[in-house]
Amino acid sequence: MRVFSYLFHGLLTLFLLGLAVVALSSGQPLQLEMLPWQGQALTWWLLAAALVGLLSVILAIFRKWRPLFFLWSLAVLGMMARGFFFSHYYFAGPPEFYRALCLTAGALIAVLGAWFQALREPLR
Repeated sequence: MRVFSYLFHGLLTLFLLGLAVVALSSGQPLQLEMLPWQGQALTWWLLAAALVGLLSVILAIFRKWRPLFFLWSLAVLGMMARGFFFSHYYFAGPPEFYRALCLTAGALIAVLGAWFQALREPLR
């Protein structure tokens, strides 16, 4: 589960980083209705979140600051649940709903992996 958690959040942070970099370099504002920000603020929030997430994944892999990775995982799960299911966001159809459900379920499994990772004994 720890490996799944590292892979899930590593790929997520790289995707968010790429999205933010492309948006910043093109000058086009992002529009992601499931997130509370809009325009340039959304782009900068995504960039900052991606960098913090990537740092937390790297530190967790090297068993440093492991609670940061758990907090990052909880924040991702919270933002997904809030954005997809507890906001004004609507799904275009059942396939989009199932994708959001699978993504949120993956985030929940990643939180469990991050929890187990945080409980491990540090290397000596």
